[in-house]
Amino acid sequence: MVEIPEGSGWIGALGDDKFANDTERPPILVNCRGFFLGRAPVTVGEFRHFRPDHEPGIPPDWPVAWVSWLDAMAYCRWLGDGYRLPTEAEWEFACRAGSRAPFFCGEALTSADANYLYDENGKRVGPGHRTPPGTYPPNAFGLLDMAGNVNEWVEDCWHPSHAGKPSEASQPAEGDPRRRVLRGGSWDYLPRLLRSCWRDWLFADCRRDNVGFRVARDLE
Repeated sequence: MVEIPEGSGWIGALGDDKFANDTERPPILVNCRGFFLGRAPVTVGEFRHFRPDHEPGIPPDWPVAWVSWLDAMAYCRWLGDGYRLPTEAEWEFACRAGSRAPFFCGEALTSADANYLYDENGKRVGPGHRTPPGTYPPNAFGLLDMAGNVNEWVEDCWHPSHAGKPSEASQPAEGDPRRRVLRGGSWDYLPRLLRSCWRDWLFADCRRDNVGFRVARDLE
């Protein structure tokens, strides 16, 4: 795991982001206590220690998919010792690593930076499947695949905007527990959906071939 330093930063759509939408607004300044975050999404091999028959035939070094939010929470409980999902604010704070640019790597994203399928002109540029963490470069905090590869569950309930959300990053947003937030974008997306502020939701019991997760843990 990577230690994410204490600090403050903006989450949500910043500056002149032509792909921003109302779910990513307004930007809010959050205070983040230091915490640990998985260097990479949980892999198939790691998840098989919890459920041995999960995704038969899939390489063990690929990030796990076909897991619901409920599955991800169960895995964290199985790990024990304070493991949990990151909150949405913690996730974006860690993804940005101090950057205000649309992408973790700057103003633009290329197929050398992250695993996604099509460029903004509809040309296929990606492999068309998940890839082992470490295939693409880390962000400034040393985290892998914060953009692309698999969407990642976070703890929060879905809200249609950032309005009224807590300024303390460790406090998840409350709401309808059936709808949970996804972050990061995935291997079958366009670059615009891999921006650091992009967000979406699925029902907590939903499983998809492009949805996984990574774990967090408090420093103490």
